[in-house]
Amino acid sequence: MKRHDIKKNAGIKKRHCMKIYLDCYPCFLRQALSAARLAGGDAVQQREIVQQTLALLQGLKPGATPPEIARKVHAMVRSHISAADPYQEVKSAGTRAALALYPRLKTVIDESVDPLGTALRISIAGNIMDFGVADRHDDLWQTVERVLAQPMAIDHEHRLRERLSEADHLLFLADNAGETVFDRLLIEVMPVPVIYAVKGSPTLNDATMQDALDAGLEGVARLVDNGSDAPGTILSLCSDAFVDLYRAAPLVIAKGQANYETLSEAGPKVFCLLQVKCPVIAEDIGAPTGSVVIRQGQRAN
Repeated sequence: MKRHDIKKNAGIKKRHCMKIYLDCYPCFLRQALSAARLAGGDAVQQREIVQQTLALLQGLKPGATPPEIARKVHAMVRSHISAADPYQEVKSAGTRAALALYPRLKTVIDESVDPLGTALRISIAGNIMDFGVADRHDDLWQTVERVLAQPMAIDHEHRLRERLSEADHLLFLADNAGETVFDRLLIEVMPVPVIYAVKGSPTLNDATMQDALDAGLEGVARLVDNGSDAPGTILSLCSDAFVDLYRAAPLVIAKGQANYETLSEAGPKVFCLLQVKCPVIAEDIGAPTGSVVIRQGQRAN
């Protein structure tokens, strides 16, 4: 698939991406080892992946961003151990677990005095299904109960509603498989048509087209892929078709930490919905670990 010229989009990438922190280094090593094991690598292959990841981290240039490095790490695992998706089994299991909760969650939304507000929180609750941060996540229903009850650390929901009232459609940037089911519940109460964008090929447990189909999203949204295998949304690595959709969208909902890392300074039409799951994001966003956030994008300085 044709890509946008890197020089053409270099400015976009630099403006929109959160910088890397030293605290990210051990996380990349954990991801590399976990992915190597999920891919079925033996002890020798696992050691090689860890050593190659160390070499990659030692050679980082200023300006490198977490999603760019994560993309290289996981591409390395797929190339050296398995061309398939190392996370496919855990993604499928996550989708099944979320679908099992779907009727219960649907009832919570339908019986709410504010279905949209409740669905926003339920969608954010699904963001706990993140294997980029840890190799397991909290109980899904307990997470839903927590997110429904706790106050927002950053709450730009009123701004999101204002933008939504003026939009003729919105672009929804997916994050993780299984979380897709929680997003479906939100999309079902949206008052405008939704374009739901997944990854073009596997990376971590991020949702691909098959994951979106498994979650039943084809019945509530137009499904597209962004043509990229990078976590988050790095526009210079996305397809021409996706970049056109992104630029034309009057409103963008960006789920999860990686989309925050890549789009937090993409301007006011972008709203990042996430749970803050690591101290690096906590420091950057200005909210404690464990908090829930709806944050409108800012302009780069």
